[in-house]
Amino acid sequence: MGNFVKNVGVIGLGSMGMGIAQSLIKNNIPTYGFDLNQAACQTLLDYGAKDVGQNAVEFAQQLDAVLMVVVNGRQVNAILFDGEKPLVEALKPETIIVLHSTLSAEQTKQIARRLAAYQLLLVDAPISGGAIKAADGKLTVMASGAPELFERLTKVFNAISERLYRIGDDVGLGSTVKTIHQLLAGVHIAVAAESMALAAKAGIKLDVMYDIVTHAAGNSWMFENRMQHVLEGDYTPKSSVDIFVKDLGLVMETGKALNFPLPLAATAHQMFIAASNEGFGHQDDSAVIKTFKGISLPENKA
Repeated sequence: MGNFVKNVGVIGLGSMGMGIAQSLIKNNIPTYGFDLNQAACQTLLDYGAKDVGQNAVEFAQQLDAVLMVVVNGRQVNAILFDGEKPLVEALKPETIIVLHSTLSAEQTKQIARRLAAYQLLLVDAPISGGAIKAADGKLTVMASGAPELFERLTKVFNAISERLYRIGDDVGLGSTVKTIHQLLAGVHIAVAAESMALAAKAGIKLDVMYDIVTHAAGNSWMFENRMQHVLEGDYTPKSSVDIFVKDLGLVMETGKALNFPLPLAATAHQMFIAASNEGFGHQDDSAVIKTFKGISLPENKA
């Protein structure tokens, strides 16, 4: 197996991927960054990346591990297995693929099986914490995979995470835990929006309502974080409505696979679908509040 991985590639330099890549560089881990957005590539190069590009294939032989921080399973599959020269054919055998994206357990297991055909290894490692924690190297990682792979990735996980939870050896367990976490996150945002919409309808000043809730028992991390966006009238996406259309969709798939009822998750999922259908899909997930009619919301003064 060899010892610690040396060169690491990060695919997907959005707010999370950029923070992860920069945390690796801060910890003196040789890092390569890949994204279709050339401005993001340039930002990482200026920060100290070994190299950057739009396609990891050209640097594949240098990489010992590849961290994937893309939007969904479709993107993961396209990057690894599609195209004239798929990434799986360019990577060295025994290269570790670390899957940070939120996928269903079944999708993750299927990818692991396909990678095994190329002697490539998979660690199932969904993340939580948002862009700020990513930039600070303080993510929470919910991971599963073979113990020796975690040994090889010790320096990588030390660089990017504050908490690494080893859920077990079987790929898919990390994805399941993340999916359950997203059930909570999505429902919290939806109910935060519902409560603030009710306050608006009742003529309560939203900043007063926000101040009371954030100093009382009804508060949640999502209420405190996301309803601030509503107060500011700023729906620039930190995480978009469509992310929760996807993630709560994975929650519902998990419930279906286990024949288990998820009434609150189902309602929240429908709320995010409604927001996406009304044209708010690419706005911040707090824009789910815009689906409530007959109320006035703060507008961005900037």
